Amino acid sequence: MSLQSLLAKLPFGPWRKAGPLVSVVRLSGVIGQGGPFRSGLSLAGVAPLLERAFAPKDQKAVALIVNSPGGSPVQSALIAKRIRDLAEEKKLPVFAFCEDAAASGGYWLACAADEIWADESSIVGSIGVVSSGFGLHALIERHGIERRLYTAGDKKVLLDPFSPEREDGVAHLKALQADVHEAFKAMVRTRRGSRLTGSEEELFSGAFWAGRKALALGLIDGLGDIRSVMRGRFGEKVRLRVVQQERGMLRRLGLRTGYGNAPAMEAGAPEAFADALVAAARTSLDDWAAWAKLGL
Repeated sequence: MSLQSLLAKLPFGPWRKAGPLVSVVRLSGVIGQGGPFRSGLSLAGVAPLLERAFAPKDQKAVALIVNSPGGSPVQSALIAKRIRDLAEEKKLPVFAFCEDAAASGGYWLACAADEIWADESSIVGSIGVVSSGFGLHALIERHGIERRLYTAGDKKVLLDPFSPEREDGVAHLKALQADVHEAFKAMVRTRRGSRLTGSEEELFSGAFWAGRKALALGLIDGLGDIRSVMRGRFGEKVRLRVVQQERGMLRRLGLRTGYGNAPAMEAGAPEAFADALVAAARTSLDDWAAWAKLGL
């Protein structure tokens, strides 16, 4: 017997064989391009994390922790495709674990996994498309404000909130939504296949459900958390390697150096500070609305 084999039998020491490795990537927040006060989930931001997660040799799987109310269908599709491309390239299984919500685009991301797990109280589904806005034309008329709008192309401004609603504009938007909805449904059909047990009318209505109902409909594969499920699958010695965003020292210093693409806010720049506050408030409202539609 070799010395290495003898050392491996000892209950201590660096020569002991490490347990199976599973890389973990957290996909949390509203999906879409970020801004100064929100790092939205986008392919540009997530791609480096995915590359690092799939890089280690001899690992057993990659796990995704999904906690998102949805957002951009384009970014949802791009991120999901990158996950599938890497999974097939590296020949690794992918597991998704839903936290508070994997809804709308969040469920799109979860469908990139080979198996989807959730808590019994997780919100899952919302396979639909939504657009929202306001009609302010009556308000500005009441206050004597004249709207002046000039375009080249009669359909350049179909959904202007300061003009009366146009039937052709609504029809155009609904047609666009139908195209995006079909792409979403195709993703779910392809990834979930025969595991879906609910009718398409129910599944693709835009409704969402808690974990147990989602399991009954075939939207997820089981109820459980990442630690318990990975231990059950790969043994109690499984190692969960969390892949996180690398942040430099300057990025952690705060508003003085700016966040993301935000300009530095030096003393004596009240206009920049005011703009930043408005941007922060708008971002907070947008994020709140995305979560609020799920009752969260």
